Amino acid sequence: MTSNTQNRDFEPASRLDERLGLSFSKISLLTRALTHSSYTNEHPEAVEDNERLEFLGDAVLDFIVGEWVFHRFPEMPEGDLTKLRSFLVRNERLADFARRLDLGSALRLGRGEKSSGGHERDSLLGSVFEALIGAMYLDADLEKVRRFMRPLLEWLVPTALDELHDPKSSLQEHSQALRLGTPHYRVVGISGPDHARTYEVEVLIRDEVMGRGTGSSKSTAEHEAAKDALKNL
Repeated sequence: MTSNTQNRDFEPASRLDERLGLSFSKISLLTRALTHSSYTNEHPEAVEDNERLEFLGDAVLDFIVGEWVFHRFPEMPEGDLTKLRSFLVRNERLADFARRLDLGSALRLGRGEKSSGGHERDSLLGSVFEALIGAMYLDADLEKVRRFMRPLLEWLVPTALDELHDPKSSLQEHSQALRLGTPHYRVVGISGPDHARTYEVEVLIRDEVMGRGTGSSKSTAEHEAAKDALKNL
């Protein structure tokens, strides 16, 4: 779904509830989950911001995702389960979930955050997704959160399994095994507005460029460069 925040301030919580089939019994709780502190600073009459719900949602997600990977991959060792859970609850992944649901269009932001592209910023989208999970848990129960999360987690399974074994660690181990030394990463390009940066990174081994990668963060670009270098090695 594509956000259309330029033509409206935000999508009402009741409309989001209907669009996503959330069936909240307390729409005020959903409204609170979508309310950033910058909005309440400018609208004292508004409901409380979503920071406490974000805290709760973080804890609920840790449990739900941990439980899901445990049952989804019954033969996977504990170390890999931990890596997989960590990948799936990373803020960048939660922002991916938020974009898939187009939560940005319903996010209530203050003027400054809105004008600087807050509706598309990973940090805010990840936080509003956590707040939504916290609100859903309070409004219903863990089972409702499980049902809501299951298709989102399945959607990310291919990407998660691809990232399970950290390509940067694998590249370092491979490079050292070949007695080529430790890989080094350097940023060679940054493009895009502040709220939607694209980084281009090269990885060098013995001062030779072995791989290149791009991503929405330096870390993601380094991972892509490491994967490219592993193919080249």
